[in-house]
Amino acid sequence: MSGPAGDAILPSPQAVAIASSHRREVGLAWARFCRHRLALPGLILITMLGIIAIGADWLAPYAWDTPQMDVMREPPSPAHPFGTDQLGRDQLSRLMHGARTSLSVGLVATLVAAGLGTTLGALAGYYGGLADAVIMRLVDFMFSIPRLLLLLVVAALFGSGLNVVILLIGLTSWMHVARLVRGSFLSLKEKEFVEAARSLGASDARLIVRHILPNAFGPVTVAATLSVGSAILVESTLSYLGYGVQPPTPSWGNMLQNAQSEMYAAPWLAIFPGAFILLTIISVNFVGDGLRDALDPQQRL
Repeated sequence: MSGPAGDAILPSPQAVAIASSHRREVGLAWARFCRHRLALPGLILITMLGIIAIGADWLAPYAWDTPQMDVMREPPSPAHPFGTDQLGRDQLSRLMHGARTSLSVGLVATLVAAGLGTTLGALAGYYGGLADAVIMRLVDFMFSIPRLLLLLVVAALFGSGLNVVILLIGLTSWMHVARLVRGSFLSLKEKEFVEAARSLGASDARLIVRHILPNAFGPVTVAATLSVGSAILVESTLSYLGYGVQPPTPSWGNMLQNAQSEMYAAPWLAIFPGAFILLTIISVNFVGDGLRDALDPQQRL
């Protein structure tokens, strides 16, 4: 970029210092994350599962929905490393496409929960008074209802399917995020930088979005990360009970549900989906623990 005389406009010393400080903080956070011995392997595994889910159409050795009657219930072999199911469909291909379904539920449901929880928590913490009382009583009410029972009742009344499962999980998972955001706002709204911005005429919306919310992202990020594993587990439970993602669309949960009658004749049908669910949830929890250490201002190298 050039000025009127053709001279380059150099960034101000303050901008350079802020950028340098930001890069240093990011570097320190990454170092603290890597210091957690299990967080980095967990991140690598989650990344690999994400690549598999995105590229399942190209990476899967067989079509996930094509029956092969001549290889029904075939145990693991070089041709079918994870065996085949009751209809002769390749188990590895179905697991790869099931990863797309289960991870999509976990990620999108968490985004719904994080968005709703952040919005309500910010309103409760910033405004206090009646808004805080109403929102916190709603949180208490949601916590008092058995979550799985509520999901089963709603799914039975309104039907099931991928979009319905995502929405149901998201709308029943926002309470922890709301409490975290509310607590952060209660402490941050009294800080000097907020008072300074308010004295300069900043509106409530600007104070919430530009000044307070960015400083509350640390706890929200950790809570959202841990919620991904919980959402995957809830989806698997619903699908196992027959109220989640419906066949023939594969998910790890409905693959387990289909395998329950074959537990002794074809145990690999249950072992591999269960192992994928277990490894994914453990990896997500490790990443969440690593993020907690990385974003904790009390941590020092």
